[in-house]
Amino acid sequence: MKIILLLIAISLLVALGFLCAFFWAVNDGQYEDDYTPSVRILFEDRKVKKK
Repeated sequence: MKIILLLIAISLLVALGFLCAFFWAVNDGQYEDDYTPSVRILFEDRKVKKK
């Protein structure tokens, strides 16, 4: 029974860590640009010069 409580506590800590990372990414502005990814395939790649 002790191991189940330990595993639940560890899983809650991991979930809290992921939640904090998500809020940090949102506050950092990572999800602000929602237009560019949808049209990125339309942009041409730069050609690399071969020597």
